[in-house]
Amino acid sequence: MNPKAMEPYGLALLAYLQGDTGAQVLVRRDDGQESPLPIRYFFRESSQLTPIDQAALARCTGHVLDAGAGTGVHSLILQQKGLQVTAIDIVPVAVEIMQQRGVKDTRCADLFEYAVAQFDTILMMGHGIGLVETIAGLDRFLTHAHQLLYKGGRILLDSLDVRITDDASNLAYQRANQQAGRYIGEIRMQFEFQGRKGPYCGWLHIDSATLKQHAANAGWTCEVITADKNGNYLAELTK
Repeated sequence: MNPKAMEPYGLALLAYLQGDTGAQVLVRRDDGQESPLPIRYFFRESSQLTPIDQAALARCTGHVLDAGAGTGVHSLILQQKGLQVTAIDIVPVAVEIMQQRGVKDTRCADLFEYAVAQFDTILMMGHGIGLVETIAGLDRFLTHAHQLLYKGGRILLDSLDVRITDDASNLAYQRANQQAGRYIGEIRMQFEFQGRKGPYCGWLHIDSATLKQHAANAGWTCEVITADKNGNYLAELTK
């Protein structure tokens, strides 16, 4: 992903840290649909985590790579549990905030270019698998991730089955993707904060059946651990 696409998100994180607790980043899809994303979400406490978050954290073992770690919400909890955590993010401001909040091992790095060590667990929460942008990007990631994990290591990720909706604009967007020969969960979107706009970028929401298929093709087993009624789910991929 182009780091410049995430710059408005980084500015919003900084504004929140400086006292603007009502800061929101505007997420604009390429069909014009806009959704405000409250930045307080990225500073939530352990008591505010979803059952999917909690299930993922409970399954983390060994040395954990928290990929797309944001402000370190999950890394801090894992550290408190005594696990070794390396937290990476492509947004420099996010990495600085993680350091200020007490995450011990942080790196500003692109996941696709990161191959410094081997881990027992890769954790990708907050729909973080979306950063692969497309199905082709997913395949590339699943191949690259073999280099990052020990034998028997696991990837824990959450995503969204976009088919579980009755929203007319979302259904129309899915149809447009299909007509263009794209997977229905390949989103194009732009972040904006206080008039500062990043370039459009991709974001992938993938249903569990499609994830299982592509995982198997790349040499992974894939199991859905838990799911909610809105289409969010937690998957575990084992090397």
